Amino acid sequence: MNKFINYSEFMQYLIDDEKQAKKGGEIVRGILAAKSPRLTHIAEQMAGQSESNYKAIQRFLGETQVQEALLRLDQEEADFVIGDPTEMPRHKAPKTEYVGTLSDGQTPGYWLLVLSTPFRGRAIPFHFITYSSKTIGEQVTSRNQEHTRCFSTVKELLGDKPLVLDREFSYRALMERLYVEEIPFVIRLNLGDQHKQPRLIDADGQPIKLFVGPGKTVIYHQVYYLGVVPVNLIGTWRKGLSNPLWVISTLEPKTALQIFENRMKIEMTFRHCKDLLHLPKLMNKRQDYLEKMIALTLIAFVIALLFGEAQRDVTYGKFDPQHIQKCLLGEVPEQLSRHRKWRLYSGPFVFLIQKSKLPDQVLDTIAHAVLALLPLLVYGNVPTFVRT
Repeated sequence: MNKFINYSEFMQYLIDDEKQAKKGGEIVRGILAAKSPRLTHIAEQMAGQSESNYKAIQRFLGETQVQEALLRLDQEEADFVIGDPTEMPRHKAPKTEYVGTLSDGQTPGYWLLVLSTPFRGRAIPFHFITYSSKTIGEQVTSRNQEHTRCFSTVKELLGDKPLVLDREFSYRALMERLYVEEIPFVIRLNLGDQHKQPRLIDADGQPIKLFVGPGKTVIYHQVYYLGVVPVNLIGTWRKGLSNPLWVISTLEPKTALQIFENRMKIEMTFRHCKDLLHLPKLMNKRQDYLEKMIALTLIAFVIALLFGEAQRDVTYGKFDPQHIQKCLLGEVPEQLSRHRKWRLYSGPFVFLIQKSKLPDQVLDTIAHAVLALLPLLVYGNVPTFVRT
């Protein structure tokens, strides 16, 4: 599939400078060919001498604002925005300036918090921050402030879209800030020790005991998290699950629960970045270069997602390649979802791991169709969430 994709044209939608866009396309192609964000691995996959390529990558990183290019992938019409934090171990670089210790207090590494919008049961990343116990200490800040910094940076991009977060963000300071900033949120409640539940009180000042039976759902309107932050609360215990799910939100409870359950279905996105593109292999000595390479790797992932989803539809869904663009933008046709292998494989897996069995003419048709989709992704008015 690689030989049919015009990576430079793809990057021209994200980077205005034509020369930088061309070089960015070559680098992204190298990331996908190497399945690695390590500069040495990328340089080996690019045309020409690897030593010259390595220097060219370094120059590109010094000259280009890659994070701003990634921001162009924000989808204004998305139903919600996902915040996904993950630990990034750096076992061989404990003395690097931005490397601290992870939550176990021993493993060297840093935290990566990615914001993304849903797309066909996956997600398109558009912003992120990195931080660690070391950078927090040096900058006289805290984890809570780093989270707030990330969300404040993209407040205008968020608009009215709710921010959907997992239990790591279930703390008072963040929710207070989001409430004051009028950023709607949906957050999974962190119950921790079942015998020490977070304090929630109702409108009459009475404490709420979190209990829901198997197969049941309970709803509370206008309760106060830790007695301070006004939220709605919903709890449900689906059949087959070992524990109930509790969600707090500024939205209507049933809407909040549906959004969070949709988020749970697309948690594989970042795992693909880690497992298929080996994001933890990043070994940059400087934090600014690290972040630029993360941005490039996330852009590479978006390419693998878009082109891989199209290949998946044609290969396993038996979809007509002439209509693939309409398929990517609209509701998933029933004829696709009923194919077992279509459900089994993801787009990034098809693109990066599987050897295509499609004829060159079909691959060329797919490549042109997906490339024509890019202006819609960058300039808006794309339905980015499709229920599957």
